[in-house]
Amino acid sequence: MSVVVPVIMSGGAGTRLWPLSREMYPKQLLPLVEERTMLQATVGRLQGVEGLAAPLVVCNEEHRFLVAEQLRKVENPAGAILLEPMGRNTAPAVAVAALQALTQGGDPLLLVLAADHVIVDEEAFRQVVAAALPAAEEGKIITFGIVPTAAEIGYGYIRADRDNEIQGGGAAVAAFVEKPDLKTAEKYVDSGDYYWNSGMFLFRASRYLEELGRFAPEILKSCRRAFGDAVCDLDFVRLDEEAFAACPSDSIDYAVMEKTDAAAVFPLAAGWSDVGSWSALWEVGEKDASGNVVQGDVCDIDVKNSYLYSSDRLLAAVGVENLVVVESADAILVAHKDHVQQVKAVVERLKGQQRSEAVVHRRAYRPWGSYECIDREERFQVKRITVNPGASLSLQLHHHRAEHWIVVSGTARITCGEESFVLSENQSTYIPLGVMHRLENPGILPLEMIEVQSGSYLGEDDIVRFDDKYGR
Repeated sequence: MSVVVPVIMSGGAGTRLWPLSREMYPKQLLPLVEERTMLQATVGRLQGVEGLAAPLVVCNEEHRFLVAEQLRKVENPAGAILLEPMGRNTAPAVAVAALQALTQGGDPLLLVLAADHVIVDEEAFRQVVAAALPAAEEGKIITFGIVPTAAEIGYGYIRADRDNEIQGGGAAVAAFVEKPDLKTAEKYVDSGDYYWNSGMFLFRASRYLEELGRFAPEILKSCRRAFGDAVCDLDFVRLDEEAFAACPSDSIDYAVMEKTDAAAVFPLAAGWSDVGSWSALWEVGEKDASGNVVQGDVCDIDVKNSYLYSSDRLLAAVGVENLVVVESADAILVAHKDHVQQVKAVVERLKGQQRSEAVVHRRAYRPWGSYECIDREERFQVKRITVNPGASLSLQLHHHRAEHWIVVSGTARITCGEESFVLSENQSTYIPLGVMHRLENPGILPLEMIEVQSGSYLGEDDIVRFDDKYGR
């Protein structure tokens, strides 16, 4: 049996799940359904797949440290993290992953998964993957079709060719169908020949590249250039920006699956959802006796069939139904469940107004930890800073601000000019404007600090780095 290399696509923005999902911290990096993040859950459900290798992750360059840290926490580091300079859809992303997989020896099978899907019955998922492996070994380009539970108009459909069945429970693909209207979707479901298009695939690496070369040669050519000129940086593979920018943008479905005669579909009934909206999260969530999904510090009275999520403060709801109410540190969403698809329009309006809430959370994440702005006026800013054990910020200076640091808990090693010293709880220091400095956590517990900045300009771009272990 061939080695199976999971290829996890982690490039989406998840704007329909705002305000929790933001451009710089999208839904796949959030624990929306369970304690694990969606990325961690995707990796976790693979345990038990025969011949499994370390996953390859394709993600936005801005998310690279978050992805690496989340995989480290589940003790399943990636075989490589491929960084896209810009989004070019799934066909190019899988192509560079296939090229990477082939450098690791042999001609492995690629199990292509999205990082932001929910699968309730993980054992059923693993069984279907195992059943499809022999067909993939023989050269089939396999997609997993979700057995529909309703006449859904938000998904594309796959029609199976019942006269051309494949050992293991699959069938040849007769057609890919765009999102239908409700009446057509009902006919599809009643026929039993149609499945939801999940966007999950299984095929041999060389086989995918062969078919991509037949049907979308410009994509393959650009991907070979981008991968050939890639630069390895820590655990990351940085694709060549110029070559990747020249690559046509297309999905696997359009570039390969709708054109190849090797496409096969294996049905999957495992409680799947692509979690494309807050109402979808309500559907998959654990409901109370009133049909509510409740997470966080919530007090609800006479509330029915609603989704209530609190991340920072007490959320109280009284006498409402069919609502989505989501509270975060800097924004609150209130929407009727039937209108949650319009959340994307909220994000677009915020971007048009150049509001930071469309892109970032109040808490910003860095490879060394995180910081959160807790107060700000014209010439000062107060931040709460968390530095992970063993981590350090870059050796840097600021031209326009000075900083006061107060250790709340943990131990800090400070470099300030020519001096180096250690601070513990309730101790503080002052970093003058223009002085080179570094903050480190030499301990085994997180370092929590309060930073007070003062100066004429407090932007994050007022940083001159001299040394940085993270290569920024």
